[in-house]
Amino acid sequence: MSVRGGLFLWSLVVLAGLVGVSVWATGIVSIAPAIQDLMDNPGAGYNPWTIATLFDAYFGFLWFWLWIAYRERSVLARIAWLPAVLLLGNIAMAVYMLKVLWTLPPGAGAREVLLRPEAA
Repeated sequence: MSVRGGLFLWSLVVLAGLVGVSVWATGIVSIAPAIQDLMDNPGAGYNPWTIATLFDAYFGFLWFWLWIAYRERSVLARIAWLPAVLLLGNIAMAVYMLKVLWTLPPGAGAREVLLRPEAA
């Protein structure tokens, strides 16, 4: 399997898994009441690792967005992807990777995936 094919398959698995687990979790407790409960009762079930995990996740989201900002030539695209990544996390990241991979020419390698595309 090519690098492109492997990344495409992985991005689809991540997207499907995250959408699936999000739908499942929302069926049990909607996100808005869950966030409100956390805000109203911050000490209930407090675990410092919850905070550490959130920091870790959001720093990772920002690292990925920096790559998007480097890769995208349009300021509007850069701006639009920031809230998408910060609000949807790995769902948006998988969608962005699928977008990149979908637009690559056949035979493209890691260089074409990672680096800014040539100006049209």
